[in-house]
Amino acid sequence: MENKLRALMKKNQLDAYFIAKKVNVRYITSYKGDDAFVFITQTNQYIITDPRYTEQVAIEAPDYTVINWRQAGKTLGDALSQLAKDNQVTTIGFEADQLTYQTYQDLKDKVEADFIPAPGIIEKMRRIKTPEEQEKLKRACDISCRAFERILGDIRVGITEKELAARLALYMVEEGADTQPYGNILISGAKTSLLHGIPSEKAIEYGDFVLMDFGCQYDGYLSDMTRTVVVGQPTDKQLEVYELEKQMLERSLEYIKPGVKTKEVYHQSLKPIENTEYLPYHYGNIGHCIGLFIHEQPMMSDAYEDVFEPGMVTTIEPGLYIPGWGGVRIEDQVIVTEQGYENLIWIPHDLIQL
Repeated sequence: MENKLRALMKKNQLDAYFIAKKVNVRYITSYKGDDAFVFITQTNQYIITDPRYTEQVAIEAPDYTVINWRQAGKTLGDALSQLAKDNQVTTIGFEADQLTYQTYQDLKDKVEADFIPAPGIIEKMRRIKTPEEQEKLKRACDISCRAFERILGDIRVGITEKELAARLALYMVEEGADTQPYGNILISGAKTSLLHGIPSEKAIEYGDFVLMDFGCQYDGYLSDMTRTVVVGQPTDKQLEVYELEKQMLERSLEYIKPGVKTKEVYHQSLKPIENTEYLPYHYGNIGHCIGLFIHEQPMMSDAYEDVFEPGMVTTIEPGLYIPGWGGVRIEDQVIVTEQGYENLIWIPHDLIQL
């Protein structure tokens, strides 16, 4: 990874690159902890951290020189200033979309070099997943699917959203997920129209839709899936909305293959609802790439001109959201292949009645 980054640095006429985003630090170095920055030149590489993590850095990133910046009276700028002098660098690329104003000012005041905004360099490297990364993403999705099968046995009238969300998180850990979860959505009834609703003390009622948008980490790599189930007998409207949503998802999947623009998949997702009353209730973004971070580029909306390439991993999640009534979302996670795609979510799309 470092050599690929160095080639991009040279292309962009950068003597060094300063990395502050946690996911990018991990991607480049394999270090999994907190409070770390990376400084890479054409010949040397450093992880700048504090005494809490120096041993962990030495174990997980043995090819890096460890720099402790938390010394009395010293700042991050002091540490980077010395490294810049030692390596005789004059131009430093940095993630302008990450640094706080205070940190940026400290670096500018202390370091005798030009700071060049260079966001997105590592994100572009991360777009195409290696076979090893793909395998970790498959494992994460498999864990989520098994946890979903388990949570179905717990969904019943009277149990709360928060209790179900807690059990779902536990099941994913028991099935092999990392123990650092990220926010999962488990909402019911009319709340299912909230795209990112928060689980509450609301009890599940007969006739409710229960929408679960959730995932886990496996060695840092993320799964993201959504299924909407119904408790009891669905109404005619629930069946109609669910069927349209299912058609939106499955039509989207049909168009995923190398060379197709991501925005084209978005446009195809709207075909099943074009002549229905539900067209105003869709959301203008139906998916996102995923890896070490949940929402990676590109997205699937009318605003993106990106094309699918083999090795991209993306979610597909069109939805219908009717305020005051409820909503339905079904989400899969797929790897783009030379022929089309491989779906990593093996739970069927049909409506599950509990």
